[in-house]
Amino acid sequence: MNKPTAALDAARSFAEQQDAQDPLAQLRTAFHIPPRSALGRGAYLCGHSLGLQPKAVAGVIAEELDSWAQRAVEGHFESPHPWLSYHEALTPSLARLVGALPIEVAAMNTLTVNLHLMLASFYRPTRARRKILIEKRAFSSDRYAAAAQIRLHGFDPREALIEIGPRAGEDLLRMDDVCERIEREADSIAAVLLPGVQYLSGQRYDLERIACAARRHGCAVGFDLAHSVGNTPLQLHEWNVDFAVWCGYKYLNGGPGAVGACFVHERHAHEYDLPRLAGWWGHDKSSRFAMPEEFRPIPGAEGWQVSNIPILSTAPLRASLELFDEVGMDALRAKSLRLTGYLEALLDARLQDSVSIITPRDPQWRGCQLSLRLHRSRDGARAVFEALCRRGFIGDWREPDVVRVAPVPMYNTFVDVWAFVQALAEELH
Repeated sequence: MNKPTAALDAARSFAEQQDAQDPLAQLRTAFHIPPRSALGRGAYLCGHSLGLQPKAVAGVIAEELDSWAQRAVEGHFESPHPWLSYHEALTPSLARLVGALPIEVAAMNTLTVNLHLMLASFYRPTRARRKILIEKRAFSSDRYAAAAQIRLHGFDPREALIEIGPRAGEDLLRMDDVCERIEREADSIAAVLLPGVQYLSGQRYDLERIACAARRHGCAVGFDLAHSVGNTPLQLHEWNVDFAVWCGYKYLNGGPGAVGACFVHERHAHEYDLPRLAGWWGHDKSSRFAMPEEFRPIPGAEGWQVSNIPILSTAPLRASLELFDEVGMDALRAKSLRLTGYLEALLDARLQDSVSIITPRDPQWRGCQLSLRLHRSRDGARAVFEALCRRGFIGDWREPDVVRVAPVPMYNTFVDVWAFVQALAEELH
């Protein structure tokens, strides 16, 4: 390792000063920090993949385990947090995070399950209008779901799946190109399905503009918000989005396999004739336990529920969402802009000739994440990434040549960012 220099000491001192002045610094103490990161020998920068565990999680899970042990089936009604309505307690927090009305949001299932449920209702193809517009580099599960829904309707994904990507030689998708494609092929597009933040590049899409273009031409429009919720500002109700889905284990810190959620715009709340893959938990609450033969949906997003919520994989979200409610997305976003901007500035100052940032430079069009391309062969870049992991700097690798890192404002620090860039510089040089 290189010996410390006055310049490096000064740079670290600046990071320490920023942390000392950070109004959200105490929030880090609410999380379990992996040991190497906590001891300053590394940094966890992978919240875009799995968020850290809030310390309160053990208590909320223990509470439900105790309720199960002491009350058994009566826990559905007599627990401090009754299981029958457990998901309803999450609704106000989730609605605030995505800019929705409470009736538009429901915590349920996992992301791809929810995506299938949404597409079953909102992808209503005809022979003339049967296509789904997705991005060329869509997350694989989204692509599989879209292709599967096309096949279920008797069409061929090779013909009915429109894939739009960045222009040749570019890493980012231009919103002008998206809207132009919708305009040009609107007569054949039944649904538009795009992400809020592109998982590989970290690019934040202009969801309001896309939704406006799609709805102007009668296309249903939905978004995968896995990398957006808890990361970037959202106003789904105002943007007039038809549906959206997300997971709970990335920026929402709900733990591996955490329950996801969906959004369905209020204008669809009473469209009971919309086809849907029904289940008993989506049935009208007043007669659900009478087990009627005919399905009568709950108004709003809850009407798309199929089963009662898994309590033990939902409880951690309670602990995390309390932190979001306490701090607020405005404060988190403000810190995120500073923290990721600091990472960008250090990379430019120290590694401009060795590292390219493929994420948008305009902070408005990104979240926490920066996606980096190292100026090495694929094997050489992978070797650098693995060396960083051995040193305790945890990001992730995405084929063919991208390293993703995300300083999360809830628990990452300016010193984390400084230490990562210093370690990367040492491994590259």
